[in-house]
Amino acid sequence: MRHINQLAWTFGCCLALICVTGVAQEDAKTKNEERLKQLLKRYPEADANKDGTLTEAEAQAYRAKLAGKQPRKQQGEMPEPTKANVAYGKHERQVLDFWQAKSEKPTPVVVYIHGGGFVGGDKRSIPGALAQACLDAGISVAAIHYRFATTDIFPASQQDGARAIQYLRSKSDEWNIDPTRFAAFGGSAGAGISMWLAFHDDMADPKSEDPVARQSTRLQAVGSMGGQSSYDPLVIKEWIGGRAYLHPSMLIVYGLKSEDQMHDPKLKPLYDEVSAIKHLTKDDPPILMFYNEADAPLPENSRPGQGIHHPIFGHKLKAEMDKLGIESLYFHASQRPNLNLEMLNFFKKHFKME
Repeated sequence: MRHINQLAWTFGCCLALICVTGVAQEDAKTKNEERLKQLLKRYPEADANKDGTLTEAEAQAYRAKLAGKQPRKQQGEMPEPTKANVAYGKHERQVLDFWQAKSEKPTPVVVYIHGGGFVGGDKRSIPGALAQACLDAGISVAAIHYRFATTDIFPASQQDGARAIQYLRSKSDEWNIDPTRFAAFGGSAGAGISMWLAFHDDMADPKSEDPVARQSTRLQAVGSMGGQSSYDPLVIKEWIGGRAYLHPSMLIVYGLKSEDQMHDPKLKPLYDEVSAIKHLTKDDPPILMFYNEADAPLPENSRPGQGIHHPIFGHKLKAEMDKLGIESLYFHASQRPNLNLEMLNFFKKHFKME
């Protein structure tokens, strides 16, 4: 077992390190394809269908297999989904799992969006204890995959989050869902997408020929764990200091080759578009935020990316929400909150279940 765990760790490291190495020299999409080719040479058994091509999904599945457990079980036991790997789009990563809560009446839905720096992660990392508590409370649960920035740069990940919400709403009658009660939560990248969905104007297109696109993208509540309220690298540099803005993903998500390109003024509209704080209006839903990084200035010798989950992201967002009169709950690990209970009660409150 120790050998298997070590192999899984090694495979995971290859998966992550190859992904962020050399991005400054090649296009991100090409680099991702090369990454998978290298993994296939080293781990040919990862090619599940033996077609000679390793897909992102096959790589993630092989890593989970080596680990000997589904990632979900590391955070709490979960039942098998009521609906598994349901496609909400055409890309292989545009899939979701859905757990139907037992109820005679249409249920609210909480959607989990995984983290991973927009270059990795898996919907099976859903916090099992919180998800099960939601199900026990009569709240259905979903967990989604979305396109990685290694193949599709910003705002593809955010758009996938919106499409998944719309797809779930389109299944309201069939899956016993209340379309007026939706929430989303996640950590890091998943938190960023969740906040973006919460604060962005409704992206429903009532004139679309696609019935899914006609659905609302709005949420009634949002949960964030270590979330970034801005993805503008220049704003991150100002807010956090140090070299947080040089997190490896910051080049990948914008398809950039070097740090110098971050200063291109043509990128400002895109920076604003993907930053949740830029979309705040007084009619936006409430948020519960949690951070566990030290709430202090970064050390002078901070490494690139250190501070990318800094509490300042939460403080800045809360200050703006307070100005607009929107409820915002902030917790830090030093307070030792029961996060599962706090999050569950927060969702129940704003689903009007209490």
